[in-house]
This record gives sequence, C-alpha cells and structure tokens, in this order.
Amino acid sequence: MACQSVAAVMDEQALLGLNPNADARYRQRAMAYFEQLKESQDAWEVCAEALAKGIYNDDHVKFFCFQVLEHQIKFRHAGLSGVQQQLIRETLMKWLQCQLMNAHPEKPFIRNKAAQVFALTFVMEYLTLWPKFFFDVLSLVGLNPHGVDIYLRTLMAIDAEVVDRDILHPPEATRRNTLIKDGMREQCIPHLVESWFQILQTYQQSHPELTCQCLEVVGAYVSWIDLNLIANDRFVNLLLSQMSVEELREEACDCLFEIVNKGMDPVDKTKLVESLCRVLQSAGFFNVEQEEDVDFLAKFSRLVNGMGQSLVLSWTKLSKTGNVKETAETLQAVEAKVPLMLQLLVHEDDDISANIVSFCYEYLHVLKQLPQLTDQQKTSIEAIMLAVMKKLTYDDEYNFENEGEDEAMFVEYRKQLKMLLDRLAQVSPELLLEAVRRVFNNSMQSWQTAPFMEVEVAIRLLYMLGEALPASHGAHFSGDTAKTSALQDMMRTLVACGVSGYQHSSVSLEFFETVVRYDKFFLVEPQHIPNVLMAFLDHRGLRHNSPKVRSRVAYLFSRFVKTLHKHMNAFIEDILTRIQDLLELAPPENGFPAMLTSDDQLFMFETAGVLIVNGESPVERKQALMRSLLLPLMDAFRLLLAKMQQETEEERQTVLGDCLSHAIGFASRTSKAFSNKQTVKQCGCTEVYRDCLQTFLPALSCPVQRGVLRSSVRSFLHRMIICMEEEVLPFIPAASEHMLKDCEAKDLQEFIPLISQITAKFKRQVSPFLQQVFMPLVLAIFEVLGRPAEENDQAAALEKQMLRRSYFTFIQTITGSGMNEVMANQVAENIERVVFTIIQGAVDFPDPVAQKTCFIVLSKLVELWGGKDGMVGFPDFIYKHIVPACFLAPLKPTFDLSDAQTVLVRFSSQKTKRSQRLIIDLNVFFFFCLSDAVGVRRHSEDDSSQTGKNFMKVKKKKKRYSSSCLKHGGVLINACFSIRGRSSFSSCSTNIYLHSRCLQKSHR
Repeated sequence: MACQSVAAVMDEQALLGLNPNADARYRQRAMAYFEQLKESQDAWEVCAEALAKGIYNDDHVKFFCFQVLEHQIKFRHAGLSGVQQQLIRETLMKWLQCQLMNAHPEKPFIRNKAAQVFALTFVMEYLTLWPKFFFDVLSLVGLNPHGVDIYLRTLMAIDAEVVDRDILHPPEATRRNTLIKDGMREQCIPHLVESWFQILQTYQQSHPELTCQCLEVVGAYVSWIDLNLIANDRFVNLLLSQMSVEELREEACDCLFEIVNKGMDPVDKTKLVESLCRVLQSAGFFNVEQEEDVDFLAKFSRLVNGMGQSLVLSWTKLSKTGNVKETAETLQAVEAKVPLMLQLLVHEDDDISANIVSFCYEYLHVLKQLPQLTDQQKTSIEAIMLAVMKKLTYDDEYNFENEGEDEAMFVEYRKQLKMLLDRLAQVSPELLLEAVRRVFNNSMQSWQTAPFMEVEVAIRLLYMLGEALPASHGAHFSGDTAKTSALQDMMRTLVACGVSGYQHSSVSLEFFETVVRYDKFFLVEPQHIPNVLMAFLDHRGLRHNSPKVRSRVAYLFSRFVKTLHKHMNAFIEDILTRIQDLLELAPPENGFPAMLTSDDQLFMFETAGVLIVNGESPVERKQALMRSLLLPLMDAFRLLLAKMQQETEEERQTVLGDCLSHAIGFASRTSKAFSNKQTVKQCGCTEVYRDCLQTFLPALSCPVQRGVLRSSVRSFLHRMIICMEEEVLPFIPAASEHMLKDCEAKDLQEFIPLISQITAKFKRQVSPFLQQVFMPLVLAIFEVLGRPAEENDQAAALEKQMLRRSYFTFIQTITGSGMNEVMANQVAENIERVVFTIIQGAVDFPDPVAQKTCFIVLSKLVELWGGKDGMVGFPDFIYKHIVPACFLAPLKPTFDLSDAQTVLVRFSSQKTKRSQRLIIDLNVFFFFCLSDAVGVRRHSEDDSSQTGKNFMKVKKKKKRYSSSCLKHGGVLINACFSIRGRSSFSSCSTNIYLHSRCLQKSHR
C-alpha cells in the first residue's frame, strides 16, 4: 500500500527525466520537479519515505531523493519541526539498515551522496540533537562490509565538512566545527580509533578496498586527534605489516606520512621518526634499488621526504632553544637519512625523485646555517650536485616538436631541480662552480660524438649559474676573480668550440639563451662577436629548420643587439643585408609558410632600427638605411589597401586587414630604437616617418576592417608623438576626424588616450585643435553611452564603464594641463552639460575609480573658475550642485568604506570642498558633516553627543571662518534640505542643517 501511496504522490513522468538518455522535455520537467520538492515545506518527505522503504530501484531516482534530502538539511534544517528532523534521522538509519541486508552494494555515486547526507546531518545535529551519532551508526553497522563502507565514506565526508583546511568556512561555521572536534575528542574518538583498528585487522585479507578506505580515514583524522591513540605499538605494527601487502602498501605509506606530519614536540617527533625508520630499515624498505614497484616507491619517497622534513623542523626548533645535546642528536638523525635521500633523488623515475626534493632542499638549508662543514657534509653536497646534474638531463622520449603533458611535467620537475642548484650555490658556491666547470669542459671537448642530452645539460648548467651565482645587473665578469675567470673560460669555450652547430634544437636553443644571458662577456672579449653574429644569422639561428628555434632566436637576437650595438658598427650594413628577406611583408596569397611569424618579425624590425639609429654612420646614411627599411612596407601597404577595398569576400578582407595591420606595426616597431636623447629629427629620419604617416592615414577612411586598421594607426600615432614631437601635429586633425566617425565604445576608449597624450605633451600648442575637437569627441562619447543595450549583456556594460572612465580621465587631463580655455571657450550650454556629467559620475555611478577622477576634476574646476577672476556664475553653481555632490556621494548605498578605492573617493571629495577659498573657509564644517553622513549610514542611530562634540570643534575655530560662510549659508542649508528629502538619511541631514544654522549664528 505504501508503494502505491508514494507512487501516487511522486510525479512519475518527471522521474523519467532523471535518466541521462531522456529527451530534453522530460529532463526539463525533472528539473522543475526537483525545484518544487526543494522549496516545499513537506513534499520532500515522500523522498525520505522512498529511501527508507527502498521503493525505487532506479539509481537515478535514488540519487534524486538524496539530493532533495541534502537540500533540506543544508539550507532548511533550522526551519524543520522536531518531528521532521526525527524523520530525517530515521530515514538515514533505515536506509543504512537496508544496505546491510542487500546482496550487492549500491553504486559508488549513490554511496558517496548518502555519505554526504549523513555528514551534513551529523554537522547539524551532533552538538544538540544527535550526540550518539557514531555509537548509533557503529552499533548498527558492526563489521558488515556494506555498512563499514558507508561508515568510512561518512567519516571522509565529515572530514571535508569539518576539518579540511583547503575548504574556506565562514567564522560561524569555523567556531561550530571547533566545537564539534572538541566534542568528538571528549566523547567518541577512542571508540572510532578502536573501530578503525578492528576494520584494518579484519579486512586486510578479505576486503583490501575497505582496508585502504580505513587507512585513508586514519590519515585524515590523525592531524587533530591524540597521536598516542595511533602512534603505539599495536597500531604501528599493524600499519607496517600492511606495508608488505601489495594491495595495501601505498595507502599504508600515505597513512604513515600523515602520522609523521602530525605537529608535536620536537624531541618526541625525533623519537617517533627514528623508531619508525629503524623498523622500516630492518624490514628492508631502505633497499630502494631492489624495489621494482615504482608506484609504491613514489609513495615511499614521499614518506621519507616527510620524515626528513620533520627532522629538519625539529632541528630548527631545538637549535633556537640552545639545547646542544638534543640538537646534535637530531642533526645526526638528519644526516643518517642522506644516503637514502640520495638514492631516491637519483632514481630514474622522475616522480620518485621529485617527491624527495623538498627534504633535500631543507637539508641544504641546514648546512647553510652551520658555521663549518665536515668532510662528510661536503661529500653529501657533491653527491647532491651530481644527482641534480644527472636528473636535469632529457630522456630519449622527450618530444621537442610536440610537447604534451609528460613534457610539461618534466619542465616543472626541472624547475624544482633548479631550486636545488640555487640552494647549492648558497651553501658552497666554490664547489658548485668547480663541478659545473668540470662537467661543461668534459662535454665541450667531445660534443661532436656526445648524445644531445649531455651537450644540452652541460650548456644548461652554465646558463643556470647566471642565477645561482647572482651578479648586479648581470655583471658576472667583474669582481670575484675566481668566479669571473671560470665563467669567462667557459664562455670562451662555448663560443669557440663550434657547439653552436650541433644538430638538435634543444642544444641550439640553449646555446643562444646562454650567449644572451652572458652578453656582458662580449664587452670583455668583443673579438668573439662576429662568430656569434654569424651563428644568429645562418642555419644555426634565424634560418634553423625548427620554427620554434627561429622564433626564439628572433627575440634573443634583438636583446643581443640592444646590449652590444656599440661594438657592431662595422657589421651593420652586412647584418641588414643578411636579414633583408626576413623583413619582407609576407603577402597573404603566396601560399608558402614564412620563415618567421609576424610577432617574430616585430623583433627583427626593432633590431634593424636599433642598428641603424645607434650606428656611427652620417645622418644622410642613416636616413637612407631607414628609408630602404621602411619603403618596401609603404609600397606593399598601398597595394594591399587598394586590393582590400576592391575585395568582396569577408574572409579575404580579414586576411588583408591583418597584413596591413602588421605593416603598420613593423614600421612602428622600428621607432623603438629612438629615445629622448636620440630623436627622429637628430637622426635625419623625420621625412621617412612623415612619408609613413601619409601612407598609413588613408587607411582610416577605409570602409572595411575599420577596427583593426584604426587600432594600428592609433598605435603608430602614439609612437610618432614620442619620436617626431611637433612634426606629427599637422596629421592629428585629419586623423581625429576620421577616427570619430561611426565609432564604437572600444574605438573611443582607445582614441581618448591618444588625445590625452597630445594634450599632456604639447599643451598650449594644441589648444586651438583641442577647442575644435572637444565637443565632437564629447558628443561621440555621449552618443555611444546612450545606445541601448541588453540588460544582461555584461560585456557591453563593461565597455561602457571603461569608456566612461576614459571620458572622465580625458576631462581630468584637460583641466590638469593648464588649458582652461579648452572648456571655457565652449558654448555655455555645452560647458554646463559636461560639468553635470562630471557631477553625475561623482555621485550616481557605483565606480570608485571614476568617482575619484570626477572629484579631482571638480576640485580643479572650483580652483580655476570659483574665484573672483573665474567664470561668471560659477560660485553659485558650486554651492547649488558641486557641494551637494560631496555629501550625496557618501550617502549612496553603493559607497563602501571597506573598499580602498572608495576611501580615496572620500578624500577626493573632501579635497574638492577645500579647492576654492570659500570652501577652505568651510573645511572643518564639511569634514564633520561628511563624517556624520558616513556615520549615519554605518550606524542606524544618530549619535547626538558626537554631533555636539563635532560642532564644538567647529565653534572653537570660528575665528578662522570668513564672512563667506554667512553669505553662502543659505545655499548650504538648501543643499541640506535636498539631502533631507531622502528619508533614509533624515537624521544625518538634520545634523548638517543644524550645523549650518549654528554656524551662521556664531558669525552673527
């Protein structure tokens, strides 16, 4: 009968949608039904009854019922009646009882969900309603395998809810979890530990999967329970016996690792680790070379790493206490683990090696702190060096051309080894330098016959010395004679032995990386520059058969030339000739892959520019070289632009647009060679770049690919403003006119910085132009901001927010550059419109960055126009509109004083009040009013006593106030009344009103 009643209540049609193969209509109905059951006060009870009575056999329906129950416990438990809470407990225990009688367990995903529901119920009720949770579960489960499985899964779910530190909890939940752990320690932990021992002992042969689960539970709980319950003879002996069982040994290792990691007294920790090591060694686990199971060895390596780090931590604590005897014994214990550590570090399996690196690193840190090293410790250091050098080596299976997950893991492992190398350099730089020198010289003597991995790692070690043995600004070849001599010898060998011709991409890359890292070497021995330049320019570098090598070498060559261009004057034209084909704009239709990508070509054009500009050639020759570099770009640009305007296929237009953009980018990149001291004019290249501008600017009127072309031309103009200075000004008006036509938010957002740059650099030189372009630009911004957008379109909202910020920043640049006339000479109606947008930005938009900018602008406007010589009528405008804005902004619900940017807005608004002399007179008054305004929002009740104190501070300083306070008091009071209109801040505005009246009376 029960089955029929529940079936009548449950929506069977909706349940069909729980099947993953159901069609969309049924799935949608199932989701709606799920929401209905979650929100209902008692409809979830049918799910509880279905679970308790085992009505449904479908796994998806069972999971669904647990989900409904989980939602009630997690979000609505406090609102359930006592009867309903009891129903949940009974449901869970009845379902668990059914599991004991079932021949087959439920699917893992159902058991996991059930464990989560048990854990949530425990968290909600253990401290109040169900203190005997574990006793009830254990008395029901006994040693039934199905029940034990649910019990162990529940314990892990409780760990995730209560203990796991990787999960962030709110403070209230953290306090609750602390009480739960305290209650468990007092009431049930010994019983739980006993149950774990019984499970481990009973099932290690018959049910190894349950034993592994139990070991995982012990490892999770040992961090916060009494360690003596676990770290005793019977428990440890049981764990060690399981280390010999193939199915259990890895989990047993993990469990021992957690025991070793348990925080405790350093002396006790040393004793625990030493006793554990003795047992493991006597059992033969230290004979690493005889073990073939690499998965177990990876776990064992992690265990040894934990033991070693624990001993190092104990030594660190003891050394601070001054306990010489215990410190020495702990250091001896650390030293005893070094041979095992070295065996694991040098193991051919990288996972095993990686797991011991942290212990090795900490051990070297200990040696660094010792006043003097023993011979044995020096031997250990050398052994670690050799192990690191060996493990840095690539293996045969590394895929250099198509790097995947395995290759990425090895790169990360190499980074760990580099940390060891850096630590070795700190402990004994002399030993490291000598070891690297020995390995490097041996490899370079026989590089023609040596495997690529040996040659690569030898050069790599030399490269790593650059960071391991740091030098100020890369000055490795001055200072310490021994170090300088060794590095110089190795670099001389590197560039002279011919290893740059080794036919493997890894060796080629390492050669050029090392040459550029030690580019200061060529300042000491410049005679090697020609040979290295040839390596860069021929098949070994820029023309290597590997695209990866060519790409990296293009960047490295740029760096090399920037450092050493003063020594390349004799080779400039030869270099330019050799790289000429690499500087060609690759036409999109030739069908052949280019030697370099467009990004790589950027570095090449920059390199060419550096060579031309910094050479010692006469100005005329520099001009000719720069023209020969840029003229092909201009010619190709004209042809491609004409072709694109005739093209009808959108895909082809996109390809041509990208190519045109690259051409502009290449020309722009050559200007990177110019600096403030070395301008375009001084190099005689003004005419060349003027020709470039005349060539590129027509692209602004192109009707297709407008976005990419405008962006490229804008970037070029930015560079020309820096390099050509006032020579660029004649091109700006026409460019601006085109860029303001049919523009989008992004176009304007990128155009405003260009105008701001012109304004900041040329100031009054461009004042007439700015007066002319000001309102067209502002109106274009208003038009874009006024366009309707979908309510949920976050991308459009963000674009508008960024445009609004750019607009306010532009106004700030105008007002802050001393060009008052740009705005002052506009029509009065337009001025008022612009200022109102600034006030709106300061008050209405919940954007602290924009608000801060707006208050800075208002402050400047008050300073410029608020005095006797200012704009007619502006003082009244200040008191009618700007002063209320200073109060209204912090009264907004979105004004969050916990946000740093908002605090800056507050200070900016106070600064606005101080900007004009009239406002300076009211400084203290405004400060307290603003404090009250903010205080009212942060505290619901008005503190009249504090208000009185604030007013007394004002009254004490009344002599500092001028008659302007009296003159403008009425305007201020009106402003306060406008604020009083906001009912939620009536008490605050009353305070402001009273301050104003009292201030007037005090002056009378």
